[in-house]
Formats: sequence, C-alpha cells, structure tokens
Amino acid sequence: MKRTILALAVILASFQFAGAQGTVKTPAAAKSAVESAEADSQNEKKAAKFATWIKLATAYMDAYNAPAGNVYVGAGPTELALLLGTEKASSSENVTLNGQAYKKDVFKNKNLYFNEAGVLQIIEVTKPVVDNALGKSLDAWKKAYQLDVKKAKTEDIKKGMKTIVEKYQQQAYDAYTFGDLKKASKKFEQAFEASAVEPLSELDTTDLYNAGFTAHATGEFERAASLFEKCLDHDYAYTDGEVYAKLGDIYNKLNQADKAVKTLETGFAKYPASQSILVGLINYYITSGTDTDRLFTLLDAAKKNEPGNASLYYVEGNIRKELAAKMSENGADEAEIEAAREKAIASYQEANKVNAEYEWGYIGEGILRYETALDYQEKASATPDSEWQKYDDYMKKMEESLLSAAEPFEKAFALCKQDDVKQSLAEYLKNIYYRFASKGPEYKEKYDIYKNAFDSAK
Repeated sequence: MKRTILALAVILASFQFAGAQGTVKTPAAAKSAVESAEADSQNEKKAAKFATWIKLATAYMDAYNAPAGNVYVGAGPTELALLLGTEKASSSENVTLNGQAYKKDVFKNKNLYFNEAGVLQIIEVTKPVVDNALGKSLDAWKKAYQLDVKKAKTEDIKKGMKTIVEKYQQQAYDAYTFGDLKKASKKFEQAFEASAVEPLSELDTTDLYNAGFTAHATGEFERAASLFEKCLDHDYAYTDGEVYAKLGDIYNKLNQADKAVKTLETGFAKYPASQSILVGLINYYITSGTDTDRLFTLLDAAKKNEPGNASLYYVEGNIRKELAAKMSENGADEAEIEAAREKAIASYQEANKVNAEYEWGYIGEGILRYETALDYQEKASATPDSEWQKYDDYMKKMEESLLSAAEPFEKAFALCKQDDVKQSLAEYLKNIYYRFASKGPEYKEKYDIYKNAFDSAK
C-alpha cells in the first residue's frame, strides 16, 4: 500500500451532453446554407456587417452537427429509435475501446458506439459536411465581434464560442477513448486556445494540462514541455504540483539535466509533499552522483516554513527509505542499510511527535518494517543449507521486523478515516498475526479481529 497521487491528468469518463440538440439540418441543407453564407461574406457590402459573420459562424456549426443528425450522446434505445427514424445502420460489430466493450453501428456518414446498456456513448463522424468547421466557425465569430462596435451581440458570440470549445473537448475525449493520444492532445490544445479568444476570454488550464499530458504520453517531449511551461506561466501546476514532476521528467529525456533539477527543486519548494516530485529528485541525485544531502537541505527549508507540518517528516522518511532501497540494490553493507532504515523510521516517528493524529507517519513506519521483514525472508531463502546459522539469524530478524510493524499499523488503523486505506491496514495486520497465530492465543485473537474487520469492510 502506498500513498500515491494519480499520474493521469484526466479521469476520462463519457463527456455527455444533457439531452438532444434540437432540430438539426440535413447535410445537404447545411452545405447549401454554408455556401450561401460564404457568398455573403465575400460580398464587400455585406461583409461589413457583423450579422453576416454571425450567419456564417452559425452555418459552419450547423454543418458540423449535420452528420450526427438529431442523435445525441446519452440517448437510450427508445429515444434513438425515434431520432433515427428510417435511417438504418449498414453494419454492426462489437469492439473494445480503452478497455471498454461497445457495439459499433456503421452509417453512411457516421459511426455510433453504444455501451452494454444500449446507451449512445460516442458519435464518430466519418463524412463531415465541411472540413475544419469548428475552426472556421471560430474565425467567423471573431470577425463578428470585431464588427459589432456597440457589442450588442457579445453574449451570443460568447455562447457560440463556448459551444466550439465544448466540441473540441468532446473530440479530445473521443480521441483518447479511441487510443489516438496525438489527436487528443491537439484537440485539448485547440479547446484551450478557443476558450481564450475574446470575448469568451476564459483560461481553461485543465485543457492545457491535458494537452501536455497526452503529448508527454506519446513521446512528443518538446511540445509537451512547451504546453507544461504555459501551465506554469498561468500559475497552474495541477494536483500536488504534478506539472513540475512532468517537466522534470521531460527535461531529463531531452538531456537538459540542469533545467530538470531546477524545475524539480522549484516544485519541491512549493509542493514538498508531492510524491512525484520527490521521486524525480531522488532519481536525479542518485543517478547523477550528486550529493544526496541536497534533498535534506531542501526539506529543512520547507520545515522552517512549516514547522508544524507532519507530512514533511513523512516525506523525509520516504526519502531515507528510498535511499536505503537504492543502497540495497547497489550491494551496500547490511549494517549501512539497516542504519539508513533506522533513520527513516526516526523520521516517520518524528511526524507523529509533531502530530499524534497523523496516521501516515505510523503507516510509513509500518510499511518499512513490514518490507524489511520481507527482505530478510528473501535473504533467508537465498542462504545455502550449509549456512544454517546465517539462515536462522535472517529468520529471527524477519520475525522481529514483522512483529514490530504491528504497533504502528494498529495506531494507524485506529486513526484512519479512509475506508480503502483502512482495509489495506487490516490486511497487513491480518497477515502479521496469522504468522504468529500458533505462538499464543493473543496473536490468534488479533488475527480474528483484523480478519473480521477486513471481511466486513469488503
């Protein structure tokens, strides 16, 4: 069990609209309306009127909506039967998108994707009436705003632009579902840029982050860096300063180590409890061969700013725990590894001296002791039969470490309010007391307590 943060920028559920869009023009009628509105915009006298551009912007949006017809995301089987009328699918198949099962119905100008309940989830237009209808509509709205000197239509223009932003977002979510992260990234960026256009003038930094996140996921590191840098320019770092962690990783991949560590250290100063930033810093200092004391210098500065923040001591425990793990991987002396672990335990315990109600100090200590027991068990298993004394020593240390984890876990269990964390704590405790159940009734009693607590919580 680890206290982690989500790496994902977005938890992508269905991006649904609240009901049907009203009467939608047929593709032929929409195309005719676009041609008429475009002709007016090219007429010198009519082009000077803002109404001409509002008409054109609306025509482009009608053209965008036309292939979908009157169907809408969220419509159920009964509604769809009415909305589709005589329009029939040419074929159907079962598909899996992003791990979810869908039924795909193919029409002449669109594909409709339904969940297992028969509810429409995605409308994929395969034959648009006008290419880049959203971009052209946005340009027309911008022109209308410029010509509307008295700003009589500002609210209508903002509403039209907002619809375009929502359409770009829908395209981004759909592209993500289809597994096309490059397209999703571009659509998120277009949504961000459209929302910033005057007079809408909104700053949707979530779209900007999502654009960077999906660019990072596809290996477009330079573009992702640019997008994340814009996030920071707008004072947006996402949850727990995740932007700093992502930028640090990207700069390392671009062989810009100095920028990477500077970014991570800046992020750490602002978000000292961020696990992602912490891991980035630990990896940097260990792999670069730089003095790891720098980590504790940064942490000490954070403690001075927030002396009553118990989480900072928890973070210090995590740093020392990770350093001990790296020492073990690199074959360090066992005494050195044990000393590093003891320092980590002292940090976790200090967290609870600062705040006795802070369950994560107890959890950190319990997990480290538990994992240390597993490490001793592995070493015992790898010990040759001829070295039975060494085997016995490892097993003794294993049992001591395992049993010593029980007390901090029990304290955390008593304090914890999160059901999922509490269930994990019960599982740890159940496993510990199961190991010792044959050595005394008190252990068997504790095993039954946490077994029942866990079972009832499931």
